[in-house]
Amino acid sequence: MARYLGPKVRLSRRVGVPIADIPKHTAKRQLNPPGAHGYRRRRSTEYGIRLTEKQKLRFHYDVLEKQFRRYITESTRRKGNTGEVLMQLLEQRLDNVIRRCGYVRTIWAARQMVTHGHVLVNGKKVDRPSYSLKIGDVISLRDRIHKLARENMESMAGHIVPGWLDVNPAELTTKVISMPSIDQTPFDVNTNLIVEFYQ
Repeated sequence: MARYLGPKVRLSRRVGVPIADIPKHTAKRQLNPPGAHGYRRRRSTEYGIRLTEKQKLRFHYDVLEKQFRRYITESTRRKGNTGEVLMQLLEQRLDNVIRRCGYVRTIWAARQMVTHGHVLVNGKKVDRPSYSLKIGDVISLRDRIHKLARENMESMAGHIVPGWLDVNPAELTTKVISMPSIDQTPFDVNTNLIVEFYQ
């Protein structure tokens, strides 16, 4: 598959914003352009601005271009603001919910936890990171991964869980209590530019 396996910090440097909330990505020096000396900043074209905005979102949710196009098509088909629907679809992904709960530090670790079969949805094993959760779904973790999840939660003491998720830290379970809204997304992105990119 065409999944990117290189250095992840390079992605943050490419789009100019941290795509993961860890010191490696948030350090100021890491937001210089990639390469030994960086490349000279040219004035971005209208196309370049929209492309960068789209790549920010793709890198943040670790989604391939083909998958991302499907999300765009689906959000256009549904009722409501296309940009807001797109963000809802991406936020409802299982790997993203695992990250938002604070069980892991990055989307890549969340993806690995799901694909290795450590996550249960309504008591059944789900190993697809792209699985879309619905209101009322209960996410739990297998016993053998509890120790790692608790260590991660302790290391991220100030982590804020979004209001659309109800996390029980004692039992390491999470319930989806509502649909995510765009203002509950802890990532600054202009969805209008992304929708324009695909029109």
